[in-house]
Amino acid sequence: MPLSRKIALGSLAVSLIVLLIKGLAYRVTGSVALFSDALESVINVITALAAIGAIRFAAEPADDRHPYGHQKAEYLSAVVVGVLIVLAGVAILHEAYNSLLAPKPIDAPLLGVAISSVATVLNAAWSAVLVRQGRRHHSAALVADGKHLLADVVTSAGVAAGVGLAIVTGIHVLDAVVAGLVALHVLWSGWEVFKENSGSLLDETVPDDQLATIRQVLADHAQDAIEFHDLRTRYAGKATFIDLHLVVPGEMTVARSHEICDRIEAALTQALLEAVVTIHVEPHDRAETAAVPRPLTSAT
Repeated sequence: MPLSRKIALGSLAVSLIVLLIKGLAYRVTGSVALFSDALESVINVITALAAIGAIRFAAEPADDRHPYGHQKAEYLSAVVVGVLIVLAGVAILHEAYNSLLAPKPIDAPLLGVAISSVATVLNAAWSAVLVRQGRRHHSAALVADGKHLLADVVTSAGVAAGVGLAIVTGIHVLDAVVAGLVALHVLWSGWEVFKENSGSLLDETVPDDQLATIRQVLADHAQDAIEFHDLRTRYAGKATFIDLHLVVPGEMTVARSHEICDRIEAALTQALLEAVVTIHVEPHDRAETAAVPRPLTSAT
């Protein structure tokens, strides 16, 4: 079983444990703020399930109907997670509004906060694991899951502070106010997850540092070629798709041109781990860009 799938299964187990702990904290106190915290943990469970399905589907090899593979399943999963987080924020906001209209005292607040704190510590540790491993394995689903858990940690800390403030001041409406702030934080978190992953679904180009690496590899390994242009890149899960036009001398043989392309592809694959490279070779006298030969460089 791939490591990313094992991590996703671990995330599901942690989410279920945290949900049970936070549900117990709400049951002990009746606090709407702790209820909002527990409701967000329900989304954590759904997120973990979505990540498991997406990672498994994304690992499927390319087929006749999906010749470029299934890697984008992870981005689709992350976008769905973002939408679910937003819906959770709306639900929490609704509960906070109802509690604001009819505030009530919190039962056993210290015990409830203590119970909830156990879940917060567990979430904090696991979110760090998810984000680190997700970035290492280029797993959008794991990174989205980890960032959601991190938002949950911030939420839980705010809830604990708000419940404590309500206890100290005796102002019961603060419980509802904290729940409302939690809802706004959850809404923002969901939007961030949605925005970050929707770009990948639309074939957003790779980051500038990766693009610089690609250009350097081309400069180092395309000896005997003249220039390249129309460089395009995109991410899809672990794979980086690269296509470009390579201009070579008109008298160069097909075999020699093929050798250069093989060398470039091997170097890019080594630099980027999983690179899918497509190179269109053009003779210099028929190239789509500059007609004057020049050292290999990026054409505009």
